[in-house]
Amino acid sequence: MRRKMAAAEFDLILLDLMLVGEDGLSLLRFLRAQGDLPVIILTAAGEESDRVVGLELGADDYVCKPFSLRELLARMRVVLRRQSTGSSAGAGHLFYFDAWVFDARGRNLTSPHWGHVELTTGEFSLLHAFVECPNQVLTRDQLLDLARGRSSLLVDRAIDVQVMRLRRKIEPDPKSPRLIKTVRNGGYLFTPVVTRRTGGTRYG
Repeated sequence: MRRKMAAAEFDLILLDLMLVGEDGLSLLRFLRAQGDLPVIILTAAGEESDRVVGLELGADDYVCKPFSLRELLARMRVVLRRQSTGSSAGAGHLFYFDAWVFDARGRNLTSPHWGHVELTTGEFSLLHAFVECPNQVLTRDQLLDLARGRSSLLVDRAIDVQVMRLRRKIEPDPKSPRLIKTVRNGGYLFTPVVTRRTGGTRYG
């Protein structure tokens, strides 16, 4: 893999975690140290811990073996579409909204008022989807599609639970949310103005 990457450019990597010699998680760490090349990991059906670790290390999605070619191609399209959308929107990975700075590359959420806030994988994926589509009503299906490339832990009604947890961490008053609004029979609306930048984290 290292030899091929040194000699050519790739759009996406399918990475099996069960390899002879160096394991897939070690290679995933190497890939993330090199940049943001999309990675879909392949795992055994029963290895939930490997999937969770892989997502925490920055994998964009995972597929359990055995899998159908149709499912694999669908997941590849979602990841590549998201990568293309992100590239066209600019290379910025720092999102500024309200009193928060969200570092999508470093997976950090900070505020001058509350400091560093820990996010679960599901919360990170959901917030990333929101900051990329501010002031747009997003249905649960749309949120699942946007977030799935970063975390396949989100499923249907679990979106509501993740929204509730995220509100507790970013809303001044979670019982009267103003950043993540519920749209009746529609979905959710992320209301803040979002500014996207690159460079060192600073508060604006």
